[in-house]
Amino acid sequence: MSLDDRKKLACQHIDLVWNKGRLALAEQLHSRDFLYKSSFIGRPLGSAGFVQMVQDIRLAMPDLQVVIEECIAEGYKVVTWSTLIGTIQKPALGYPPSDKVLSISAMAFWTFTSGNEIQEICTMFNMESFVTAP
Repeated sequence: MSLDDRKKLACQHIDLVWNKGRLALAEQLHSRDFLYKSSFIGRPLGSAGFVQMVQDIRLAMPDLQVVIEECIAEGYKVVTWSTLIGTIQKPALGYPPSDKVLSISAMAFWTFTSGNEIQEICTMFNMESFVTAP
């Protein structure tokens, strides 16, 4: 698989998971030992825990859209820079419901197996970029 193919796979995963909620399809891209790590979560999550977290966030933010700003790759690693945009309609991520639009920047570091499955995603959220539109 080429570097461009790995980048497309990471972007496809983001679109399937966050934008479309097609979690079963996205989960098929995970390796058996898949781990998700995040600055929002105190412990690594396996594939099932990741899916549950995404479901919870999507329920709280039904208008959530993730826009991929940049995607680069080298070897078995991919880095994505994204912006999450939406409104919190139910309590989520430690924030109360609001009719204000949120915008949070995130960088994710993806590791792929030699068989081109997603082995790990480590996401860091830039809380300095956490803003609400008036």
